[in-house]
Amino acid sequence: MDIHLNSITTLKIDNFITMTDSINTKGTILLIDDLPENLHLLNNLLIQLGYTVRSATSGKMALKMLSVKLPDVILLDIKMPDMDGFQVCTVIKADERLRDIPIIFISALNNAADKVKAFTCGGGDYITKPFQIEEIVVRIENQLLIQRQKIALQQEVKKRQETEEVLYQSRALLSNVLNSTLDGIAALQSVRASQTGEIEDFRCLVVNPAIAQAFNRSREELIGKLMLKRFLKRINPSLFERVVAVVETGEPLAEDIYYPLGESSWYHFAAVKLGDGVALAVRDVTSRKNMELELQIANRELRLLAHLDGLTKIANRRCFDDFLQHQWRRLSRSQQQLSLLMLDVDFFKPYNDLYGHQRGDDCLIDIARTIQKIISRPTDLVARYGGEEFAIVLPETRQDGAIVIAQIIIKAIQNLKIPHQASAITDCVTVSIGIASMIPVLDFSTDFLIDQADQALYCAKQQGRNSYYVKSDIT
Repeated sequence: MDIHLNSITTLKIDNFITMTDSINTKGTILLIDDLPENLHLLNNLLIQLGYTVRSATSGKMALKMLSVKLPDVILLDIKMPDMDGFQVCTVIKADERLRDIPIIFISALNNAADKVKAFTCGGGDYITKPFQIEEIVVRIENQLLIQRQKIALQQEVKKRQETEEVLYQSRALLSNVLNSTLDGIAALQSVRASQTGEIEDFRCLVVNPAIAQAFNRSREELIGKLMLKRFLKRINPSLFERVVAVVETGEPLAEDIYYPLGESSWYHFAAVKLGDGVALAVRDVTSRKNMELELQIANRELRLLAHLDGLTKIANRRCFDDFLQHQWRRLSRSQQQLSLLMLDVDFFKPYNDLYGHQRGDDCLIDIARTIQKIISRPTDLVARYGGEEFAIVLPETRQDGAIVIAQIIIKAIQNLKIPHQASAITDCVTVSIGIASMIPVLDFSTDFLIDQADQALYCAKQQGRNSYYVKSDIT
């Protein structure tokens, strides 16, 4: 389970600690992943957000842990050596003691077949990597909300055999609860076709004022009426069929729906099987949705600020370090080449001294734009390494390919014809490039590749500048 988190994760966590503290609904989470480093990272993030976290590095270990203590939610990777995530989920759902624990799959597998298989074997949700931490928190909270509502409803019908009988008998007892809560709550009985047995609609048995307001009717007008099908199809044509599936399969439904009503527009809709019918819970989440939107906008702006160089508007040193680390790990697993080009503007200090720092800044901007146009693959990265030095990361690129790129860059910078009367080699701005290529090895760090490219850059300068040099003796 590869976890991709950018450099503003800490800011995101701080935002979510503030937001989720106000909700005050934490739970116990079991993480199942065969990669300890992934477990450690996600474990730390969730603990900071207030959850209690336990970890297992294999399916067998997780099943042993479940025999001792039950979590509220399970986060489950798919690709594991002894038992894959689908097998683990199937075993859990087959155990009567464990089957009600919601399982959220987290995987890089993004095709429809894997997602269908995940839900078929009992998964409650599916998160595709790379993900954002706020996405994980919201989905965990959704699963915990479903569990709380399900437990509350099960407690109400405990020791009773027929849902309709219990609801009628307990109407007086539930009245105060239903009338005092701001959440919409309703209980509905299935109405089936006499010949086919298929559910045609739902009859309202119990409804509280919040639900009645959504229908713009009194509770008395709704009790005993067939009202759900037409209402849900007006919101979403498929929503009614999915509520029917809750009754037929026993699998709960929970999602956010858009329905403008007064000053509110977003509601969390949850349906849980209740006998031969459903219990519905509807919560106004308009404020939460607005917060999420504002947070997404803020995070997008922060991400740009955190990863872009303020002058050249290309990737900065922090982004370069993160990207190189990620590619180093990825290519060490696939055993493919990684090339690094270190580029330095020739005689840049004399250029600044002669033309001034403003012209110097303009020169760096022009060079950055030129390099960025040449490095067109989305898998590559151009970054300002520091001062007048740039770095170019070329994943899955051999030495000969890196040389071609270096030649093109040197020629393109010459063609800019930026005047440089202080240069000792020509009358226009030129660059020198050091090249290092290797298959990453986890025993080494990225510093090794950077050092090799720096040495090559030094050699390029020593041999006259306006050229490239290849570090060819890398292990």
